[in-house]
Amino acid sequence: MSLKKMTGGKKPEEQATEVKGQVNFSDAFPSRVEEVIGRSGTRGDVTQVRVKILDGRDSNKIIRRNVRGPVQVGDILMLRETEIEARPLTKTGRGTG
Repeated sequence: MSLKKMTGGKKPEEQATEVKGQVNFSDAFPSRVEEVIGRSGTRGDVTQVRVKILDGRDSNKIIRRNVRGPVQVGDILMLRETEIEARPLTKTGRGTG
């Protein structure tokens, strides 16, 4: 079988660039961290923050989100969606109740 039949008539270099060179990014909306509420998650690895959305359909809306990694007041987060809000943290812990 010839190389032309295996690659569909294209050179191997041309095939690789078609698949490799295309990157698709989803839209994201900037939001500023207004307040750090507290830690959440089973191991405390998630921080709950209150953010103000700066752009898009929900601009100037303040929502609560969970963030993984270091975050402080004034940071800009890029949110893929701005409609879903995180559940509020509860003050109850283990052994209460």
